[in-house]
Amino acid sequence: MASQPEAPTAEVPPAANPDVANHPSTKQNVDPWNVSGEIGEDGKVKAIDYKKLVEEFGTKLIDQAVLDRFERITGHKPHRFLRRQIVFSERDLEVILDRHEKGEPFFLYTGRGPSSDSMHIGHTQIFDFCKWLQDVLDVPIIIMLTDGMEYLRLHRPCPLPKLTRVLPDEKFLFSEKRTVDEVIGYSHDNCKDIIAVGFDPDKTFIFSDYEYMGGAFYKNVTRFSKLVTWNVAKAVFGFNESSNIGKIHFASIQGSTAFATSFPHIFGEDEKETAKIPAFIPCAIDQDPYFRLTRDCATRLKYAKPSLIHCRFIDALQGPGSKMSSSVDSSAIFMKDTPNQIKNKINKYAFSGGQETAELQRELGGNPDVDVAYQYLQFFMEDDEELAKLGQEYREGKLLTGELKAICIKHLQDYVGGFNERRAKVTDDIVKEFMSVRPLKWRGNPRVQRIVPVSDTQVDGVDDGKLSKNQLKKLEKEKAIAAKKAAKAAEKTAASTNMPAS
Repeated sequence: MASQPEAPTAEVPPAANPDVANHPSTKQNVDPWNVSGEIGEDGKVKAIDYKKLVEEFGTKLIDQAVLDRFERITGHKPHRFLRRQIVFSERDLEVILDRHEKGEPFFLYTGRGPSSDSMHIGHTQIFDFCKWLQDVLDVPIIIMLTDGMEYLRLHRPCPLPKLTRVLPDEKFLFSEKRTVDEVIGYSHDNCKDIIAVGFDPDKTFIFSDYEYMGGAFYKNVTRFSKLVTWNVAKAVFGFNESSNIGKIHFASIQGSTAFATSFPHIFGEDEKETAKIPAFIPCAIDQDPYFRLTRDCATRLKYAKPSLIHCRFIDALQGPGSKMSSSVDSSAIFMKDTPNQIKNKINKYAFSGGQETAELQRELGGNPDVDVAYQYLQFFMEDDEELAKLGQEYREGKLLTGELKAICIKHLQDYVGGFNERRAKVTDDIVKEFMSVRPLKWRGNPRVQRIVPVSDTQVDGVDDGKLSKNQLKKLEKEKAIAAKKAAKAAEKTAASTNMPAS
């Protein structure tokens, strides 16, 4: 999913965006910097109300009709995230389904803001989903490492007295001073994590915004930034006079990655054609403001608007109304955690929906809707029937909290263990391959498209063997070069044999 700056958990009062005026409210707060549920009259944090977010953001719920069409067009059963409404909302998903059905090109775009040396399961799960989409749709994916934005975020101004009142824990990243080199180092480690998910190198381009900036990409950044006024930035993101210009400008960088014209080495240099290719962006719902702005700018630039699907947050260990944070070790299961650490974290920190005693649990049952162990199983357990059975048994008191946690621990240990086996095989050379500027290859919908080297661009959705204009030009050029070489060879042969060249 596109870059997601981390938010504090419910265990510690959530930090406010330092660029936005601080006004007390009990309502839920979801924006690119903070995620926190509504605080009820009893002082407890409620779960995020995603239906309310759909209404506020103006998106659409993904309904069964869309899922049925997805399965019909792709021939694949929808991913468990789609079946369970973990991926629950969309903007123009029908456009992507239309293009796939017709064999017209599009690409996946997601990202990672590297704020620590290890990703947690909340990060890898969305990358797993993107990898599944890449396999099912057979399209290229572009993954942006927003290390430039993370450097700005980690150095945002925040006076110490205010920080002490809101967040006494000095381990939080935004109270630390980190160098550019440290943040870039995180990018390298996180890139290995992303590769370990299993992306196809022939269809995957991972780039750092520190390293790739320039050329066609920077051209789009300047085009984008020219369209965004200070008033628009304030209205969309809540920036004020204390916001540094880098954070204000970053929207143009994140947005420009959604334009195929930013990647001529993948889609070709004919902007009139590549401008028609939309991005398909799986992201958490808190990133929607960036892409609402991107869609507006795309229309004004006469580019294809990106389509989006939004996912829920995976709860912090502390329970509903929060999301995992890289800056709070006790909030998250990290991919570097050992099996014993995973077990201890779940047993010690995972919020329980069960009763205080085993006797009460058997008598009254528990609430799987707020139980963290059960919520994690929604993300990791593939079998729908088994998941439903566990939920019902927990409600009826047949399953105790400790037993449910044990099932969750086993799934997490297996998942993290398998990931680390793959991670150990990712070398620096493999990282260089994924991050190298090179042509990609993809098939698209095999029923209407043939394999085409993407260096020639796949903009025309060829299903009848016809070549695009760029492909014809390249073919003619190659023929001309071959003819010249043949003529020179003939002349050389004639000279050596004293015979006239034909």
